[in-house]
Amino acid sequence: MRRPARPSPVSRSMPSSPISRPRPRVRPRAGGPVWLFDLDNTLHHASHSIFPAINAAMTRYIVDALRVETAEADGLRVGYTRRYGATLLGLARHHPIDPQDFLRVVHTFPDLPAMVRAERGLARLLARLPGRKLILTNAPETYARAVLRELGIERVFERVIAIEHMRRRGAWHAKPDLTMLRRVLRDARVPMQDAILVEDTRSHLKRYKRLGIGTVWIVGHLPKPIRPAGKNPPFPGSGRPHYVDRRIRSLKSLRTGHDAGRRWSRFESKTPV
Repeated sequence: MRRPARPSPVSRSMPSSPISRPRPRVRPRAGGPVWLFDLDNTLHHASHSIFPAINAAMTRYIVDALRVETAEADGLRVGYTRRYGATLLGLARHHPIDPQDFLRVVHTFPDLPAMVRAERGLARLLARLPGRKLILTNAPETYARAVLRELGIERVFERVIAIEHMRRRGAWHAKPDLTMLRRVLRDARVPMQDAILVEDTRSHLKRYKRLGIGTVWIVGHLPKPIRPAGKNPPFPGSGRPHYVDRRIRSLKSLRTGHDAGRRWSRFESKTPV
C-alpha cells in the first residue's frame, strides 16, 4: 500500500491510540445554543487545495489496495461517498482494507500550512459566538486537530467529534447517520433542541433536520460549477431549501442577538444572508 513519502506535521501528531474518546476542554453549560461545526468547507476553504489532494490520495490508495484502474477507483470513491456519506465506509464494508491506514495516508500533508485558507479574524468570530462549540466531522481526529491548530482555533472548541468517535461495536459510521448523531450528542450531553449544525453539505442538513436541530448552510466555500455552453445551471449555493433555517456565505453572518435561550426560534433566521 502507498505510504507518505516523508513525515508531516500531521503524521507526527498521530495519537498512540487512534480510537481515543474526545475529551471536553471546558465544563458543559446547561441551556443555550450548542454549535456543531463541520470542518472542511465550513471553517476553512477546503475546495481550494485540500479536497483535491484528499480525492487524489483516495483514488491512488484504492488503485494500490484493490489493484484496479484509476477510472474504477474514482467511481468507487465517489459512489461510496454518495451512498454511505464517506468513502471509508464503503471500503470498510466491501473490501479488505485497513481503515486506520486509509485515514492516515489520505489525510497526511507535508505542506498543510500552505494549503489552509480561511476568513480573517476567524478565532475572534467564533469566540464571540455565544454557547458551546463542537466540531462534527467525517475526517479523522489527527487531521482535524492539525487544521484547527493551523487556523488558531483549536481551543475554541469543547471537543472534536471525528469519524473515529462515530464507531459503534466495531462498525464505522459517519454523517448523515441519524443514530450516530443521537449517540454522540448524548455522550457530549447536548440536548437535541439546543443543537445548531453549521455545515456546507445540504444532504447532511436535510437528514438531520428531521431530529429538530437548527440548520445553517454555509455556501461561501462551495466550488463554482463548470457550466456547459449554452446552459446556465444554478449555483449550488443559491436559494434556501426548506430544511435550512439560515443560509450564509460567511461565518461573520453568525453574529446574532441569540441569548442563552434554548429555542432555535430565538436565532435570527428570517432573512438569508
